[in-house]
Amino acid sequence: MQRRTFLSAAGGVVATGAALDVAAAKAQPESSARSDKFTMHFAPHFGMFRHHAGDDLVAQLEFAADQGFTAWEDNGMRSRSIEEQERLATAMNRLGMRMGVFVLNPDSAWGPTFSQGKQEDLDNFAMACEESVFVAERVGAKWMTVVPGTMHPRIDPEYQSAYAIEQLRVGAAILEPHNMVMVLEPLNPRNHPNMLLSKMSHAFEICRAVNSPACKILCDLYHQQITEGNLIPNIDRAWSEIGYFQMGDNPGRNEPTTGEINYKNVFQHIQTKGFAGILGMEHGNSKPDREGEQAVIDAYRACEPAES
Repeated sequence: MQRRTFLSAAGGVVATGAALDVAAAKAQPESSARSDKFTMHFAPHFGMFRHHAGDDLVAQLEFAADQGFTAWEDNGMRSRSIEEQERLATAMNRLGMRMGVFVLNPDSAWGPTFSQGKQEDLDNFAMACEESVFVAERVGAKWMTVVPGTMHPRIDPEYQSAYAIEQLRVGAAILEPHNMVMVLEPLNPRNHPNMLLSKMSHAFEICRAVNSPACKILCDLYHQQITEGNLIPNIDRAWSEIGYFQMGDNPGRNEPTTGEINYKNVFQHIQTKGFAGILGMEHGNSKPDREGEQAVIDAYRACEPAES
């Protein structure tokens, strides 16, 4: 299943353009609001809590803030209208929520657009970076996901890595003056075969070669558990180049506690190392409807570390 397909299946929704009665949406009491914030910046996405909050995107932000979440991510933010981007940014600012990643290169993530050394690919990526700067400034974002495409079937892997590094250096030069960061996401070969980037070690090598604070790793623990496991030692080894985390348990790609990853220990380790950034909840809900949404909230409460 492609990334964009999963996100739709996980519950992403498109704005209706009509404002719901927010008070009525929040009056459904099955999950009571809390005043205590999570100890880490866990970031849900649109659709994750729609059975509690309704379809209006601002109402979903408000519900999440009421539950103690302090961040949000939206892979599809680039495709939203300027009006909608500004509306969401205003709401997040009012609620004190930090904006996480959106996808910088959705149109070039699924072909050999980093691995074949074509000037056209480089130019298109540079344009996507320039356009994304405006989006990031509008919504208060710092991090943008980059998936460096697929491997080319007829080019040696070493050449492909070199082409990707050259292209990413161009992007980093655009983002760095704005203090923005593209985070490279390795994807596991079971769900996403033939990707140029699948391992943390390769992402580390590429980031070191790009040599810019604007190019770091997005460590998606779901993907890395499938690809190589050994999560905490790999986090430690790649630590200097990790800029962002995402989660999902395995198997199933649902909330923590539903699979084999000991997220309580992993979160504690990440917090102990001093990470103060965002951890994106890029997963589905293991149960349907309101029950499933409450299960997600409860899972993160069960796994969050104590205040450092």
